Amino acid sequence: MTAEQARVLLIDDEPNLRKVLVALLEQQGYEARAEADGEAGLARVRSSPPGTFDAVITDLRMPGIGGMEVLRILATERPKLPVIVLTAHGTVDAAVEAVKVGAFDFLEKPFDRDQIHQVVAKAVETRRRRGPTADLSFGPYMGDDDPCLRVGMIGHSAAIESVRTIVRKVAASPSTVLITGDSGTGKELVARALHLGSANPQKPFVSVNCAAIPAGLVESELFGHERGAFTGAISSRAGRFELADGGTLFLDEISEIPLEIQVKLLRAIQESAFERVGGVKTLRVHVRLIAATNRDLQSAIASGRFRDDLYYRLNVVPVALPALRERPQDIPLLVDHFVTRCNERLGKNVSGFAQAALDVLCTYPWPGNIRELENLVERMVLFASSKQITAEELPEALIRASRSGEDQESGLSPSGNERHLRLPLASLGLDLKEAVRAGSRLVEEALIREALRRTDANVTRSARLLGISRRSLQSKMKELGLRETSEGPEATKS
Repeated sequence: MTAEQARVLLIDDEPNLRKVLVALLEQQGYEARAEADGEAGLARVRSSPPGTFDAVITDLRMPGIGGMEVLRILATERPKLPVIVLTAHGTVDAAVEAVKVGAFDFLEKPFDRDQIHQVVAKAVETRRRRGPTADLSFGPYMGDDDPCLRVGMIGHSAAIESVRTIVRKVAASPSTVLITGDSGTGKELVARALHLGSANPQKPFVSVNCAAIPAGLVESELFGHERGAFTGAISSRAGRFELADGGTLFLDEISEIPLEIQVKLLRAIQESAFERVGGVKTLRVHVRLIAATNRDLQSAIASGRFRDDLYYRLNVVPVALPALRERPQDIPLLVDHFVTRCNERLGKNVSGFAQAALDVLCTYPWPGNIRELENLVERMVLFASSKQITAEELPEALIRASRSGEDQESGLSPSGNERHLRLPLASLGLDLKEAVRAGSRLVEEALIREALRRTDANVTRSARLLGISRRSLQSKMKELGLRETSEGPEATKS
């Protein structure tokens, strides 16, 4: 990978330093772009498709949005994009702290030409190894104004299309959204799509995993603190509400926020006002709030662990994400997407999964949902010894669980004739109920013919495979002009 192909973004408020460093980077073969402050730098990154920049160099201390805030925001929005921090002599400790937060490395002023070359080259090489679509954790930029497509909300099932419809309708509004769904279903993906479709997509998207914050630090993390507010508070610090001002604040696992903090959170949402821990000054921000949880908040309210008034304030627009087992027809498309990403990131050349392997994946219950599927695909691509991944290469535990789930659903023993029959129907991309909703008689007929063929024209077992009642199948067959013969279904003769 040559330096001529690499793009570096420089963010610094000193005009002379920008000119010198841009010239130096260009001499070393990089394509350099420069912005004068943190806000402009973030806007440049956000307005560019993921993969545009191979590294960002930001000064640590700048008016407005400083380098540390730039780092925190990019660590959330573009987690695979290397960020190099510039620091003056005497602030190296701060730069080291930045590295702990997520900076790739730091450069100390005045610069050494060779040092710049080594650090930037290492950052670019790291970025390139991660692949061109690595900036977003769920899918590549797809060159479309649709925020759902931009973040890679993949699938053609009715379940996921229903979610996309809601996102498109409410993204531009300031309304609070509550996303529910099992762990791994893509709640943060939906939050990012809502932000991209908002009125201020160039503003910060700040994500907070409430479950990962110690209970005693939640208030400080959300609202900030003043110097001396508690032991260890050696300086004032802005909270996530301040960092998200003008943009979107995503509170994941909202149910984990301590009850005593929920009152202050409710006020912050209703009045857009709060005080830092240890402070007396009321701060006002304009933030679009999105919350998410994988727990039943109604049960939490009943047990006294969650305030009902906070729940009603959050649940303005509810978005319920389906589990992956509820949308098996999307699995082949998701697998292709993850294989492509893994090939780019791991330097592999796997063409995909064999149909028999996809059949197994489509009947596995996926307790870890999309996250589990993505991890499996990466593991299979990493250890693949041939062009195509076969069913025999899949983990034995996954195959057993797939068979068990299928047998329970069909009511057959593991040796039954209908093993692996549901899967090929799902992998066609539509189930019978969706075909009916879509008004596609050709697809309806194809699915019914396939089910009858695979069960030797047994209507009861075919109805079970198609997920409908026997009477409904007989009615549908009559409507489509199909009848049973010893060779299977055929069109009735007029």
